[in-house]
Formats: sequence, C-alpha cells, structure tokens
Amino acid sequence: MANWNNRHSQTEQQQVIDLSKPLVVDGTNLIAGRLASNVAKLLRKGNRVTIVNCDKIMMSGKKSSIIGEYEDFLKIHSVIHPKHGPYHPRRPDTIIARMIRGMLPYEDKPSGKTDLTRLRTYIGVPKEVKGLEKIQFEKAKIRHESSTYTTMAEISRYIGGTNF
Repeated sequence: MANWNNRHSQTEQQQVIDLSKPLVVDGTNLIAGRLASNVAKLLRKGNRVTIVNCDKIMMSGKKSSIIGEYEDFLKIHSVIHPKHGPYHPRRPDTIIARMIRGMLPYEDKPSGKTDLTRLRTYIGVPKEVKGLEKIQFEKAKIRHESSTYTTMAEISRYIGGTNF
C-alpha cells in the first residue's frame, strides 16, 4: 500500500505546471475554432494564456458566408432599446476572447469567470511578451490552401472594427 502511495505522489509531482509565466500563443495562420478550444482547455487547467497576433488568426470558409453570418449575429439586440445589449465584439482580439468565453462554463460556474481572467488577447505583439517563447498548436495549423480562409482582420474591417 505504501508503494502505491509513493508512485501516486510521483505522478502528481510530474503534472505540476509552472504557472508563474503565461503561455504565449502566436495566432498567425491558426484556425480560430481549434485555437479557441485548445486555449479553453489550458485555461480550465489553471494556466495563464496570452494570445498574440489575433488579427492573423484564420476563419475557415468562404469570406461572404462568414461575413454574412456575423452580420446576422450583429442584428441581435434588445427589443426595448439596442443600447441595453447584447454588445457584439468587432475587433479581432475581442472576437477571439468572446469565442473562448463561449467554450468556458462562464455563466454556470464561478470558476469559468476566473478562468477567463487568466486570458489576454492582443493585436500584434506587445512589449511585455516580446521576449517570451511563443508556441503554436499543431492541431490548429492550416493544412489546406489558404484560398478558403479569411483573416480576423478582414472580418473585422467588414463589420466595422476600429483601432487596429
């Protein structure tokens, strides 16, 4: 019995992740949904995650259909007064953050809100994270020709995004 406890404690020690530094994910040429699901899993484990180059993240599909779907999404508002919400993100970094929020238990559990506080999204690469090592997820990389993909910057320009 003591031998089992010893092995069990060794496996727990191996699974400890360094939480002092954030994981920096470079979003260049990564598919948005796959990136978001991988980042949501990391956030649920307790990691701090920073996503840079959000304007270069790709959405798969035809540009016209993606923009059409997002314009339909923008038409959803309060019946009483549109300023009462919901508020729809238009910048690439806020679109990605909202996409990741949708993959977390944000409304159901308080842990989902604390998970989201460990996420940072940026357009470009800020000074704070320039020196840190950037990672990319192999599963989220584009595997086909880029003609069927649209960048988040293009989508943002069509739906009225500013300040990037």
